[in-house]
Amino acid sequence: MTEEREQPAGLSYSYRPSMMSAPREFRLEEETLVWSIGRHSGRMPYDRITRLRMSFRPVTMQMQRFVTEIWSPGTPRLLIASTSWKNMVEQQRHDREYSAFIAELHRRMAAAKSAARFDAGTPVYIFWPGAIVFGLVSLGIAALIVRALHAGIYSAAAFVAVFFALFLWQAGAFFKNNRPGRYSADAPPAHLLPAGD
Repeated sequence: MTEEREQPAGLSYSYRPSMMSAPREFRLEEETLVWSIGRHSGRMPYDRITRLRMSFRPVTMQMQRFVTEIWSPGTPRLLIASTSWKNMVEQQRHDREYSAFIAELHRRMAAAKSAARFDAGTPVYIFWPGAIVFGLVSLGIAALIVRALHAGIYSAAAFVAVFFALFLWQAGAFFKNNRPGRYSADAPPAHLLPAGD
């Protein structure tokens, strides 16, 4: 009978990006991030990582989804998500495991004196045009509600108000969590490390 050694928390993480795909597995070793995606695998030394981006990326079936992207020369871009497909209609959240793994990755990169660029949120050229459109659409919907109230069409105003509240909640969370910025390896953005339930 073999005794299985328990791995310390935060040193390995895996998720399934779709029902039909192989799991993506990641492991933190002393000086290297080890990754495996289906038949492909590799090693990425912490001091060779050139860029890392953390962002909030909700999808249709999961509105609380966080993503970390990692770039290193000679290696495909690695994407680590906080959710995994459980079945055809449901994604399972791995908030605590994801946050522990990403926080430990940052600690190891800081210890390796990584010169990587650390980005938070959506790229500027996507964020600001999106924020402007969000603002204009919000003003348009608010004006529509006011017009419906002035015309005495209360049921239509209520319907649009419910839609508007949902729109503000979803899009507002996206823009709040994805404001572009830079950070250092020893201070990853807490709002992009989900705490879980």
